[in-house]
Amino acid sequence: MMDAARLTELTELTGLTEIRAREPERIARSWQKRARRPVVGADGRLLVVAADHTARGALGVRGDGLAMASRTDLLDRLVTALSRPGVDGVLSTPDLLEDLLLMGALENKVVIGSMNRGGLQGAAFEFDDRFTAYTPQAIAAHGLDGGKTLTRICLGEAGTVATLEATAAAVTGLAEHGLMAMIEPFLSVREDGRSRNLLDPDSVIRSIHIAAGLGVTSAYTWLKLPVVDELDRVLDATTLPTLLLGGDPQGDPRDTYAAWGAALRIPPVRGLVVGRALLYPPDGDVAAAVDIAAELTHGSSR
Repeated sequence: MMDAARLTELTELTGLTEIRAREPERIARSWQKRARRPVVGADGRLLVVAADHTARGALGVRGDGLAMASRTDLLDRLVTALSRPGVDGVLSTPDLLEDLLLMGALENKVVIGSMNRGGLQGAAFEFDDRFTAYTPQAIAAHGLDGGKTLTRICLGEAGTVATLEATAAAVTGLAEHGLMAMIEPFLSVREDGRSRNLLDPDSVIRSIHIAAGLGVTSAYTWLKLPVVDELDRVLDATTLPTLLLGGDPQGDPRDTYAAWGAALRIPPVRGLVVGRALLYPPDGDVAAAVDIAAELTHGSSR
């Protein structure tokens, strides 16, 4: 027999489906009515929950290849995370953001639209990372606060140049609307048919310089970078506001939190963009994991 909590979850999800079937126009109206806030608050720092992995077919967490397969479960975790003090916003694709919007979870939150999800995980065309989700025009029209691009640079893959060109156009388009362009750059390689991001300090530094030069202006460009060795030297490569990504940590979460805490003290770091590490912590306690990240990001200013 289905337990009461699961029945409640499914009922809420069915409600979203009913709205989508009978009142799809309600989504556009809800975007226009959504209460907004400044992107950067008084302390100048941001904690953003990332949830755009699934649109690229990346459903795994710590070896479980389908950990993020349940939309009901993912939405429940996202709503929990967004309800915690110190969480400034969320980064995702239209499907998830629209569900959260209809659930009322995006009020007074920073909302970043993920733009290129065409480089499906494991695909032969993974580096030709087409822009298949938000456009700068849609982000502006819906009242989102910015757009995010994944910009993997593989010197051995011809598709990389199309991704660079499209990223530059996205940066330019977002800047024309006065909106944040968040670039997540990597130097990458293909090995045994799979892509691998190079996370040594020199490779990250090179990716920073390439990303910073994309678009007709960098006035609205932010970077989303991994926590790597020699981070002081890595971050000396830019003056752009930078958010650190959480990735899919494999070890002890306490080590991850310690690394975040140390990195957050380095200029120009302004906060964290974390998804799986907060939404799927090893002990399952989303609220506790989010609260630790919020304390590390905002400290006494929460």
